[in-house]
Amino acid sequence: MSYSITEPTSRQKWFAGTLVILYAVITMIPLLWIMMTSFKTPPDSISYPPKVFYTPSLEGYVNLFTTRTRVSPETLASLPPPENFAEEIVRGRDMVIAGPSKFGGRFLNSVIIGFGSTFLSIFLGTLAAYAFSRFKIPLADDLLFFILSTRMMPPIAVAIPIFLMYRKLGLSDTHLGMILLYTAVNISLAVWLLKGFIDEIPREYEEAALIDGYTRFQAFYKVVLPQAATGIASTAIFCLIFAWNEYAFAVLLTSGTAQTAPPFIPTIIGVGGLDWPAIAAGATLFLLPVMIFTVMLRKHLLRGITFGAVRK
Repeated sequence: MSYSITEPTSRQKWFAGTLVILYAVITMIPLLWIMMTSFKTPPDSISYPPKVFYTPSLEGYVNLFTTRTRVSPETLASLPPPENFAEEIVRGRDMVIAGPSKFGGRFLNSVIIGFGSTFLSIFLGTLAAYAFSRFKIPLADDLLFFILSTRMMPPIAVAIPIFLMYRKLGLSDTHLGMILLYTAVNISLAVWLLKGFIDEIPREYEEAALIDGYTRFQAFYKVVLPQAATGIASTAIFCLIFAWNEYAFAVLLTSGTAQTAPPFIPTIIGVGGLDWPAIAAGATLFLLPVMIFTVMLRKHLLRGITFGAVRK
């Protein structure tokens, strides 16, 4: 009986598959628990032992998008019937809706700052990576190390200097200031990752394009970029995850106009303490853009590209 030393056996495949499934289940449990909590009522969210089976409720999402105030039973009885399910849920807690919450604006700030800084990081990082990969730059290794060194220190180490600089320049609590800051942090990662992908794209592709009459920019745009699509997609996801989840700079440099969702969600306070269903609802909605963005780029992440396939 013969077998390949490189091809895994059925037992090895079964073992590897079991490990992957087990790892996926363990990593998904916290996310599933957050989503489940978002559909609980406040008493169910803090019950002990924790409830796995419960009656779903949208109270957490209603509390997330509204501000509420408690009123007396007499005032509550004098009000007209509820006009929608949100008012009905709130009145069930002897409260009325006072107005919308700030979550919508904070979520929009995250979208603007997160995707804006990701686009800028990818745009500048791709140009810089192409230059380092294709041209002879004096002290290229030293410059690359300097670019990488910007990510070696924790954000808190430079938070105070950046705070003073932003206050002097008038960039505190502005979308532009946060986009520039996240771009400055992410661009080193973008340059290093994209340079590796571009290095693997054969130069013969561009040389053939140049011989056919393409300019250097046309060869870059029509030949290199499509080949580097996988690297650009994966780098964009990493950049977005950092900008989307960043907390320290957002707490220090924003307070209202440009405040993002991460520092806002923990401040959601309900009557009598933290409103865990509302916090879980905010966290659930906060996960969706990154998940959707990753799914949209999955074909680039999963597509196999064979680099260096040029016959000489």
